[in-house]
Amino acid sequence: MLKHAYEDFFHYLRIERGLSENTLKAYQRDLKNYCQYIEKVSEIKEWDSVTRTDIVHFLYHLKDDGRSSATIARTISSIRAFHQFMIREDIVQKDASLHLETPKKEKKLPSVLSISDVDHLLNIKVDSPLSYRNKAMLEVMYATGLRVSELIELKMGDLHLTMGFVRCLGKGSKERIVPLGNAAQQAVEEYIKYGRNKILKNKKDDSTLFLNQHGKPLTRQGFWKILKNIANEAKITKKITPHTLRHSFATHLLENGADLRAVQEMLGHADISTTQIYTHVTKTRLKDMYQSFHPRA
Repeated sequence: MLKHAYEDFFHYLRIERGLSENTLKAYQRDLKNYCQYIEKVSEIKEWDSVTRTDIVHFLYHLKDDGRSSATIARTISSIRAFHQFMIREDIVQKDASLHLETPKKEKKLPSVLSISDVDHLLNIKVDSPLSYRNKAMLEVMYATGLRVSELIELKMGDLHLTMGFVRCLGKGSKERIVPLGNAAQQAVEEYIKYGRNKILKNKKDDSTLFLNQHGKPLTRQGFWKILKNIANEAKITKKITPHTLRHSFATHLLENGADLRAVQEMLGHADISTTQIYTHVTKTRLKDMYQSFHPRA
């Protein structure tokens, strides 16, 4: 049965590999579509009957569906891992995923806010417990470049306000220390003093730093909704995602002369080539500025 191998694979990833929930969800998104296609479109009942052609047809289906080359490349990686697992477990006799060509990823420059836009976004009127929370969250995100998952998983014990830094667990459970600026530090102190306890009310004290209106840990979707509302109120027309503040943090640091290795460490990138994308962003922004203001541009 197709389903049994699928379930066994995720048991292996969760128990033996110890992968994080976010990584498991990414595998599930990719492989759920793949399994459904093999079963319903290709009408195959056993994994041993799957051929390389069947997988290629599925990948063309993704392309026709408008999926990006990055998504397709990630899906191929998931399919390969799944088929290699089935080989090791003697579920199949041949690896149908061999020799699949991975599409070249499109090099898209990340979307970055101007410093003026960031100022508008962070100019939040604090007059309620939730507004203190919102102000603190966005200030921390721009001050540290944390990923959304890292931000919402912060614990009270991760804050070291007297020393001016925050500790977070990144991808692969790697711990890193990131400095907090004065503005972020003040916003967090005010949130803890005027917002967090009122949000908790009489509920059991949760160690999570940022809470939703019911006093429970905030979710990624909850943060995304809050960010969109704040951006609309600030009348920012540029498309903003939860990653935009992270991109802006890195770009603004490099534009002001920060060392690339230091930015890499603060972002938690394993490879400096990932951080180097922001040097291309700064060059593009310089070129745009030159074109706009030089009399002979």
